Amino acid sequence: MSIFSDAELTYLRDARLGRLATVGPDGAPQVRPVSFYVDATAGTIDIAGMRNPQTQKWRNVVRDGRVALVVDDVLPPWQPRALEIRGTAEALPDVRAIGAFDGAAPGVIRIRPRRILAYGIEEGAPAARTVG
Repeated sequence: MSIFSDAELTYLRDARLGRLATVGPDGAPQVRPVSFYVDATAGTIDIAGMRNPQTQKWRNVVRDGRVALVVDDVLPPWQPRALEIRGTAEALPDVRAIGAFDGAAPGVIRIRPRRILAYGIEEGAPAARTVG
């Protein structure tokens, strides 16, 4: 059983872009647009890139694994939807994300969700829940 609902999995798999927040060296947040891939069975999210191990977000995760990933959009006329996934991440230099875009290099940031906040994804679902 996945930590994500079927509606959340569909939303995440259809999304092309998210925003990853990490903790910078001075303690301030750093936010970057990223591509991501969900492993429903493992309950993890992999962040792929063309040069992840050389990036500030990678160094931030190595130093402090606290992260948040936001995936959002707006349907017409005004129906905002979003998933905010908070958790801990690890930098895996030799791993490739399954299903990653052409040109993605080895080096994955793997997120293990601890808290999921959902907005407008499915009716009647809890807006926030702890999963780990």
